[in-house]
Amino acid sequence: PGMTPEEVEARIVIPVEQEMLGIPHQRLLRSTSKYAITDITIDFEDGTDIYWARQQVGERLAGVMDSLPPGTSGGLAPITTPLGEMFMFTLEGDLPLAEKRSLLEWVIRPQLRTVPGVADVNSLGGYVKTFEVVPDNTALAARGLSLAQLSEALASNNRNDGAGRLNDGEEALLVRSEGAIRSLEDVAAIVVQGGSGGITRVGDVAVVRYGHLTRYGAVTRSGEGETVQGLVLGLRGANARAVVAGVKARLAEIAPALPPGVSIVPFYDRSSLVDRAVHTVSKALLEAIVLVLALLLAFLGNLRAALVVALMLPLSALATFILMQSFGLSANLMSLGGLAIAIGMLVDAAVVVVENIETELAHAPANLPTLHLIYRAAREVAAPVASGIFIIIIVFLPLLSLQGLEGKMFAPVALTIVFALSASLLLSLSVVPVLASWLLRRGAHRTPWLVAKLAAAYDRLLAWALSHTRPLIGGALLSLVAAGGAYALLGKTFMP
Repeated sequence: PGMTPEEVEARIVIPVEQEMLGIPHQRLLRSTSKYAITDITIDFEDGTDIYWARQQVGERLAGVMDSLPPGTSGGLAPITTPLGEMFMFTLEGDLPLAEKRSLLEWVIRPQLRTVPGVADVNSLGGYVKTFEVVPDNTALAARGLSLAQLSEALASNNRNDGAGRLNDGEEALLVRSEGAIRSLEDVAAIVVQGGSGGITRVGDVAVVRYGHLTRYGAVTRSGEGETVQGLVLGLRGANARAVVAGVKARLAEIAPALPPGVSIVPFYDRSSLVDRAVHTVSKALLEAIVLVLALLLAFLGNLRAALVVALMLPLSALATFILMQSFGLSANLMSLGGLAIAIGMLVDAAVVVVENIETELAHAPANLPTLHLIYRAAREVAAPVASGIFIIIIVFLPLLSLQGLEGKMFAPVALTIVFALSASLLLSLSVVPVLASWLLRRGAHRTPWLVAKLAAAYDRLLAWALSHTRPLIGGALLSLVAAGGAYALLGKTFMP
């Protein structure tokens, strides 16, 4: 306490950093020094076991603590991540800020730390309650006492001591001396000096009162004044929804024991973010199924064929989640976002296979069995469909080469898309022919009204284009130049 950032850097940070140098797999060492506090961060290579790393750092930190200035304290941060803030709440009521902080520190925080998946609970805002002893220098000098004697008396009289035991027949009575401070009166009653000249107590030479630790910040609520905040940190790799559910259940148990008029008011809940991400994927799946059904009905004119293709969406999503679990990829915001991106591409292969099967069934000779026709139709398009899907997959593979923060952010997106497209290809060549053999009928294909109209319009447009080649090619080149000019105006930052 009391050190300027320069003193913290010179007397604390540098010795600690020198001790930390040379730890295996260490990639980066950095620190930030402020008034009376410092934050030292050690980055390890990806894949390093977190518990092994903490053990190495802890052993070296213990070795250097004895050489630091007296009063220096600190330790390792909890096992969480920069995105580990899962639940935040404030204490509302008529209690003073110091009592709210004490309630959060001594009642709420210990119980929340027992919830599975919680790494730590930070207490922010308010005042950390302390016992303050303000010496009266005149009174000390009049009694011939020094500040050191007053400090020593306070330190030596704030503990309980054992004094052995007394045997009473078959019983043993434990003897102890209780001296731990519990109230301001206990502090004021501590004897500083005794003897023939009389007893001098702390209350005779100092003012004893409640105070608070020096504050380095505060928490405000909606710009309407200060409050006290609790911040729940989730353990690295913990299920956010399960952690938040456990925290809510424990807060519900604590609520009846709070002082009258005091309530816990959440203002950030990670589970709502997870629910929104899941809702986005579910909504995208539902919209895609509806669009596939509508478009295939319009262009194929066959409800059964549309159903076969639409079934690929939920089946592909299910297969994607199975692959994600098999490879240890969690369903986080980025991976779910990748699935939402891939949904529009999941039916590509199925549409081609179903359309070709329907064409075969509509125009094949009557003497060939249906299963053979379906097999022949699927085999005919297997190579082009597979090559098309593989080309799309290759487009996303470079994202897997990203390192550092970019790799952590975008690798789940690329992997999810690769899993989804691979699953859709496999299902299109295996499940789609089976479903087609059950649902599609021979000779049921008819050219839909929309397709007939579009084909007639296309024939007229094609005839015009073939008779006006120069204006058409000129317009295409102008469009290409315009597109190049628009590209020159766009930003070039690489954002996958």
